[in-house]
Amino acid sequence: MKDWMNPERLNRLKGSAILLALSAAVGAIAGVLTAVFGHGVLAMTEVREAYPLLMVLLPAGGALICLVYRRWGEECRRGMGLVFDAVEGRRKDVPTRLIPLAVGSTWIGHLLGASVGREGVAVQISTAAASLLTPGLDNPRNKRSLLMAGVAAGFAGLFRTPLAAVFFALELFHTGVMEYESLLPALVAALTASAVSGALGVNPPVSGLSAAVPAFTVETIIGLVVLGIAAGLAGHLFVALLHGLHHRLEQWLPNPYLRIVLVGTLVALFGLVTGGRYNGLSEEITAIALAGGQLYAWDWLAKLCLTAVCLAAGFQGGEVAPLFTVGAALGAVLAGPLGLPVELAAAMAYAAVFSAGTNTFAAAILVGLELFGGQYFACLFLVCTVAYACNGSHSIYPQCPLNYGEEKH
Repeated sequence: MKDWMNPERLNRLKGSAILLALSAAVGAIAGVLTAVFGHGVLAMTEVREAYPLLMVLLPAGGALICLVYRRWGEECRRGMGLVFDAVEGRRKDVPTRLIPLAVGSTWIGHLLGASVGREGVAVQISTAAASLLTPGLDNPRNKRSLLMAGVAAGFAGLFRTPLAAVFFALELFHTGVMEYESLLPALVAALTASAVSGALGVNPPVSGLSAAVPAFTVETIIGLVVLGIAAGLAGHLFVALLHGLHHRLEQWLPNPYLRIVLVGTLVALFGLVTGGRYNGLSEEITAIALAGGQLYAWDWLAKLCLTAVCLAAGFQGGEVAPLFTVGAALGAVLAGPLGLPVELAAAMAYAAVFSAGTNTFAAAILVGLELFGGQYFACLFLVCTVAYACNGSHSIYPQCPLNYGEEKH
């Protein structure tokens, strides 16, 4: 009894209770923010698809995005860099003004046809919301846990995959080392965010899979291993192209206005020629792949390249949704040569390219389990393991320590 009344223990319990309460609050706020943001992205997409000539305004939209950031939030251009700095204690918080800047600029990009995603923005705005509540915590480790809970809440609120969101947050900052002290706050925030956004009409990006679970014959295992290798290389290609283009474009076109206008012009022309197939989220490509339909052999590469050039030029958005599309399209194309069902190969590569691109392992497997079903665990584990091993320890997030050649822990 005396041990329970120990002041130090009571203070720890009080701090933990406050942390969990604030994590639930972060989840609720993130659920609302991601719902508004996600519905906005879908609304912008519907308008663009109804009026495809809006893509001719993409260069002007890019110039507007550049102007707004340069005048009212230059540091907010760093996006996920601010999240990494806040979690690692290199800065006090993620600025609140990032929320309207990131949301508005991403909506403009989707309205006018930039080939970008949405996950990065959801994580950023949720972490910015979490930053508002960190003054309620005295312990720096609890503040870090609350910010990580914000990351999990943003992912969960947008994709409705709370378990994957938790491990995404835990794996993102120190790959290979799980920070279990942040597990419970991240879980509370993710479950709350997913429930709130779901109540506000947000649905998972895909719903189930009808493919039969294959018998693990030698041929099937070889096919899944090769699929994992291809997914790992595709994820690594996306990372290399994204970072390489970012540096090259800054060297070739140091004026940010000229850079985003020229890229916007090329993307708009490409979109008009291809019917907007690779602009925006390109969710129809994912839907066709997961339904076992026919795709062009180059769909995955076109989406990969267009997304990399848009993000490198300065358009705002996320990288994860494009990774899902690239993976699904790649899996559908490789299914025939590998002797795998199209739906199964598309679903496995959907998760595996995400694993390779983000340099996360458990999160990718859980994305597949939550979206497609637990019966595919063995296939997901094998394909994601191989993809993770083949990604070269790099990540779409330039702040990830492993991007600088550090060894895995």
